[in-house]
Amino acid sequence: MKTAAVHSRISPDIKAKAESILSQLGLSPTEAIRIFYTQITLRNGLPFEVEIPNPTTLKAIDDSRRGHRLQKHSSIDALFASWDK
Repeated sequence: MKTAAVHSRISPDIKAKAESILSQLGLSPTEAIRIFYTQITLRNGLPFEVEIPNPTTLKAIDDSRRGHRLQKHSSIDALFASWDK
């Protein structure tokens, strides 16, 4: 089997965090990259949606990061009930 190398520069912090997660999953970085590339070829694109958020979503993300307009619920049932209102 022939092999080809992939070289990439990435933040050391992101690399360490990702490799910690991969280790917990029992995967090496090489195996994870192989899985990712295989999924790209099988799906003829990225194996997840990539979208630019619309203005409403961007506002919600900004609000949540700032802790503004957050709703708190006493239970999961209360959360689900709030969706019916």
